Amino acid sequence: MVYTSTVQRSRPLAPGVYAPIPTFFKPQSEELDIPTFQKHILHLAKAGMGILLCGSMGEAHHLEPSERVQLIKAAREALDNAGFVHVPIIAGTGAGSTRATIELSKQAAEAGADYAIVICSGYFAGALDAAALKTFFVTVAEASPIPVMVYNYPGAAGGLDLDSDIIEDIAKSSSNICGVKLTCGNVGKLVRIATTTAVESFNQAYPRKNKDAPFLVLGGFADFILPSAFSRAHGAIVGLGNVSPHALVRLANLSFAALSNPALLPEAQHIQDIVARGDRTIALAGIAGTKFLLEKKSGYGGAPRQPLQRLTKAKEEALWEHENVKALLELEKTLEQQSVVRPKSSPPTTATDVDMSSTEVSVSA
Repeated sequence: MVYTSTVQRSRPLAPGVYAPIPTFFKPQSEELDIPTFQKHILHLAKAGMGILLCGSMGEAHHLEPSERVQLIKAAREALDNAGFVHVPIIAGTGAGSTRATIELSKQAAEAGADYAIVICSGYFAGALDAAALKTFFVTVAEASPIPVMVYNYPGAAGGLDLDSDIIEDIAKSSSNICGVKLTCGNVGKLVRIATTTAVESFNQAYPRKNKDAPFLVLGGFADFILPSAFSRAHGAIVGLGNVSPHALVRLANLSFAALSNPALLPEAQHIQDIVARGDRTIALAGIAGTKFLLEKKSGYGGAPRQPLQRLTKAKEEALWEHENVKALLELEKTLEQQSVVRPKSSPPTTATDVDMSSTEVSVSA
């Protein structure tokens, strides 16, 4: 099918789970493998998983600006042609400077991204105090044509770790800030931010510029999706979503639904237990581990772009045979067999729009 969509649609940023998509490369040349990239995106969209491009899992640091644009265009083309016109795209636009980040955000919007997620460069981490960090995010957000999500990941930002005070201040200072992803793994920080921002008083005092882009508080790991839901958080952006999308969508749906129906907690806790163990085991294997598991499970994956390397054969075998991975993949297989994809013509608007008495999986984003 030829991509011809030029219609501007409203694609709300909804609570749920989102997968940071890996960037796939051709062997030897390391050129972008667009067909595999599009195939994987559609697999996740059909499972109800939200889509995030050009993040850490997507090796954004290894991509040229033009490659980021190419990936965004390819993702929008694949989604629209498959009928997923309602699924938004979040794109990583963090760069080495404020100027470059703003330019990437503009290019991402033109290419079809609905939202940007931005990490501050850690190259000059020692020279960036709280005031400088706030200025960076607010300046980018105010100049960006699309809403901006703050990405807090000390491991990829020279150790820069935004505390809850700074993040709340940023949220209050720009109405174009649409949330935060906390890959610091600090649950207390998540609770404090949600306590401030996920309440009606915040919405009234600090309304967002875009009605479709509320301030979402999202974890960066899958091991606390259930408890975070009970702290007013809105889901997670997790690399594990590439390997087990049905399990994570089911977990998020159950977690939100259990807020009003505690009878769902036992199943949610069971899935959370399996997911938490699998998340840590796979996260320790990094990008190469996720790509290896995709290769074993789905027939595609490949190597990261150098200088990153594939896992050794011994490490690959150990990962595949690990009891936590086996349990997770067995759960994913069961839920995939049970899942029913909602008709594309009538997508739900949030992750909780699902009949939890059935095994139907909703589109969470």
